Amino acid sequence: MSVELVRAFFAERGLSFEIREICESTGTVELAARALGVEPALIAKTLAFTVVGRGIIVVTTGDARIDNRKFRKTFQAKARMMSPEEVLETTGHPVGGVCPFGLKNRLDIYLDVGLKRYERIYPAAGSVNSHIRITPGELCIITGGTWVDVCRDRGEGENTRA
Repeated sequence: MSVELVRAFFAERGLSFEIREICESTGTVELAARALGVEPALIAKTLAFTVVGRGIIVVTTGDARIDNRKFRKTFQAKARMMSPEEVLETTGHPVGGVCPFGLKNRLDIYLDVGLKRYERIYPAAGSVNSHIRITPGELCIITGGTWVDVCRDRGEGENTRA
């Protein structure tokens, strides 16, 4: 079970983050925000991409959208999201429960700078009904993540194209 991978990840590192499992689904940003009683931006959305033949993870705020131009400039490649099957095979977590902890394979992890706007954020913890509460700084430290700017600026039009 994917949540067990996350528990093992925390235990191996001596981390005491509480993995909360709830009855409601947190498999989408909207469902997670409603279930946790927080604004959608506070949900840490974890996206899996294939970039030049390798998998990467990008964590953004729940209300963010990838800016194709910024993504291409940062990674020197076009953004290609993994299929649900590829996500499960690569990360060990199902879509809706993907998180940057307890990954099945070694993946580079990138954190969008938009996360820094918030004191606490809520990423999934390996299943569609689990999460933890963490600061962006803690997320960066425990994942070894790299800060990037790959999302549209707030208020930027939906029709931005790369």
